[in-house]
Amino acid sequence: ICSKSIIFEPDDAVKPILKKRVTFQLEVPGKTEDIVQILLQLHRASCLDKLGDQTAMVAAILQSRLARTCFDKNSFQHVTENPHMECVAEMVSPLVTNAGHVCITDCNLYFQPMNSYPVSFCAIHGLEVFCTENDLCSDIYLKFYSTKERDELYYYIATFLENHIAECTAESYMLQWQRGHISNYQYLLHLNNLADRSVNDLSQYPVFPWVISDYSSTQLDLLNPASFRDLSKPIGALNTERLERLLERYRDMPEPHFMYGSHYSSPGYVLFYLVRVAPEHMLCLQNGRFDQADRMFNSVGETWKNCLEGGTDFKELIPEFYGSDSSFLKNLLGLNLGRRQGGGRVENVELPPWASDPDDFLEKMRLALECQYVSEHLHEWIDLIFGYKQRGSEAVAAHNVFHPFTYEGGVDCDSIEDPDQKIAMLTQILEFGQTPRQLFVTPHPQRITPRFHNLSATPSLSSSELSPLSPSMESFEDLTEESKKMAWSNMNKLALQSCHKIHKEAVTGIAVALSSCLMLPDDKIVVCSSWDNNVYFYSIAYGRRQDTLMGHDDAVSHICWRDDKLYTASWDSTVKIWKCVADDISSNKRTQFDLLAEFEHEAGVNTLDLSPAGTLLATGTKEGTLTLWDIASPLPLNQLTCHSGKIHQVAFSPDSRHILSVGEDSCLVVTDVQTGMLIATVHAECFCWDGNTVLSGGMSGDLSVWDLLSSKVIHKIPAHSGAVTCMWMNEQCSTIITGGVDKQIILWKPEY
Repeated sequence: ICSKSIIFEPDDAVKPILKKRVTFQLEVPGKTEDIVQILLQLHRASCLDKLGDQTAMVAAILQSRLARTCFDKNSFQHVTENPHMECVAEMVSPLVTNAGHVCITDCNLYFQPMNSYPVSFCAIHGLEVFCTENDLCSDIYLKFYSTKERDELYYYIATFLENHIAECTAESYMLQWQRGHISNYQYLLHLNNLADRSVNDLSQYPVFPWVISDYSSTQLDLLNPASFRDLSKPIGALNTERLERLLERYRDMPEPHFMYGSHYSSPGYVLFYLVRVAPEHMLCLQNGRFDQADRMFNSVGETWKNCLEGGTDFKELIPEFYGSDSSFLKNLLGLNLGRRQGGGRVENVELPPWASDPDDFLEKMRLALECQYVSEHLHEWIDLIFGYKQRGSEAVAAHNVFHPFTYEGGVDCDSIEDPDQKIAMLTQILEFGQTPRQLFVTPHPQRITPRFHNLSATPSLSSSELSPLSPSMESFEDLTEESKKMAWSNMNKLALQSCHKIHKEAVTGIAVALSSCLMLPDDKIVVCSSWDNNVYFYSIAYGRRQDTLMGHDDAVSHICWRDDKLYTASWDSTVKIWKCVADDISSNKRTQFDLLAEFEHEAGVNTLDLSPAGTLLATGTKEGTLTLWDIASPLPLNQLTCHSGKIHQVAFSPDSRHILSVGEDSCLVVTDVQTGMLIATVHAECFCWDGNTVLSGGMSGDLSVWDLLSSKVIHKIPAHSGAVTCMWMNEQCSTIITGGVDKQIILWKPEY
């Protein structure tokens, strides 16, 4: 403490030296309490990035550091290291941001603080480096001033870790989560990470949802929907009365409109939960003092109640509530957190009656997060926080509108010329809370829960993932013609089993038999044809591309797999047959395909089908021509113009005597294979059939059962709210799945 200023030099050499001019004297120089208060205020000024005079706080930095303008290569651990690149960046840790130089060599990644370099709030391009348990360093979170520099550093690191880096896009994680390959907890961590949320940045700390609403019962019933919070609504919209008051204020508010005066995630809220394990950060944020005892995190139930009823409290949870470390719920440090109005000291967090201790509480919170109800509704919360309901008209409709400053790009800081106003604006953004980066702009699909797996049991799906719905399902294992006939005789008695809205767009195909997508017999690979002329092979387990077949000069419109052969139809007017050379196509090695045959057409081919015996091939073109081929010969057996437009689908009857086709003219045509004669015509968009009876879907959204001999509808079944676009039936004819433009898939079973 000097006559005109206070200087604080941390023991850690990488931390900045702080200097602050003072205009007051300490009445009792030896009073530690006063000194601590002043130093904590100085520390907070630095941590929150210059709430005071930035120039004064760097005036005492060592002259050698003031002069440094590039990375000091004398800091290399080995003299033989070759630097690849260096740039200015910021290293972010809770409440502290240090500007400095990043340098990466062929051996190490370095960060060298530059305390003379002013921290900028424009470093928004983040890169988080996670270290393994065997590394001596800790995880670091870097923010760069340009995307180019961040990406260059990332890809350079990736060259050394090529065999260990998997795709990490929101879409790939979504696919893994949908199929149950990663848990709800893991998926939320991935989404937070992709949205630039980090435990090293309290202003953008990972956000997790409240999922339980019952904190008063002695037993927690995870099978009762009433035990859970409505995940389709933000915290502020859960209480109807409070929401009405907020909406009234919102309607009377001048521009810019916002519904909530506080955010669901901010440094204050994070430290509210973590005060018992990170008291130094709370003291830093609260000017050297803890919050009032009655406003501390005293009780889980009280906190939930205040989030429901409080006029300004809309906070969500943090990952720690679903982790394994319960120390944040216990006052293990013996902190003096004050006394409440009732006289009791603030100690451990009061838990719900259904939790016997903090570890039991976390265990039940984890069970709740992974339970059936939450798995079926978590996508609704993701829409609010990371998805299409985060902004715009959808956010307004969902009552999910926060202050414009909280959104990425909500304020143009570069347009603010006054430095004091800019600092005040940016400080407000940091302290108020920030909305995660938007990851999805369309509705997030629902998770395919185990209950739905049971309903779709079929030989085409993995037996390890599927189990029978009921004992009656076992009767459908019999693949005799008698069982198929029985199923078709009851097709007019289809009973809806379940309905799932798990897609972001209109459903164009069913998972086990898409129009341009199929699953290989080993249930490990999905093969998809593409409009970019290629055929892609995707790993189901990892949701990423494994191989590519480039075999056509135009869009690949339809594919079929039979006896290790791939049949591809293309708009380049050809159909090709490929033979897989590899012993195991599901291995990680590149797969070789040899071209066996090529069938040329006069117009682009849109669909194809193989006869049950695999000897005949039927193709449909964009001009409405149906062509019948012998696989052994490149010459057509028969060629018929039976549609006035593009043919969408063709299929042989089980006895190969007839071909059924449907086109964009909404006509379903039955043709005799031997004579080429037209036998029947009905109106439909998609179909399944047994050779005599047709189950079809149309524009109305209904399913129709047709008798082809009379060309009459036997029965109609209400199904979708829009056109039925695709249909699939298992081999036993006992399970039907339909998809439509209403983004739903519906599972049906004939009633016996």
